[in-house]
Amino acid sequence: MSDDRIEELGKEWMMAKEREREAVEKRRDIEDELAKVMEVNSMKDGTLNYINRGMRIKITSRLNRKVDANMIQDIARENNISHDILNSVVRWKAELNLASWKNTDEAITDVLLDAITTVPSRPSFQITQGE
Repeated sequence: MSDDRIEELGKEWMMAKEREREAVEKRRDIEDELAKVMEVNSMKDGTLNYINRGMRIKITSRLNRKVDANMIQDIARENNISHDILNSVVRWKAELNLASWKNTDEAITDVLLDAITTVPSRPSFQITQGE
């Protein structure tokens, strides 16, 4: 592929990325205004529906909850809450610590490989022009 074609595609990508950013910003502004007009309570899980003259708008609000794994286990222990009960209200998510994994002896990681699924992700791009 020629340098000219690569540069042309890079410029097209930057213009598309800017249009995308502007469109997302505009969409979010409209969503914020709709939420205000429809009186969405952002501190409550729930769904609001609007149906009129063929237009349907559905706004679903959710609260994000994060668990301090160490603290919740300490509190459960202090209050005699069983592991069974704790495990029924909290999901434990195993994540690979890639830095540690790469530094671990292959005799260990090779045994664990069957429990690890690896799939390619979409490549990320960052293209800039100038200094």
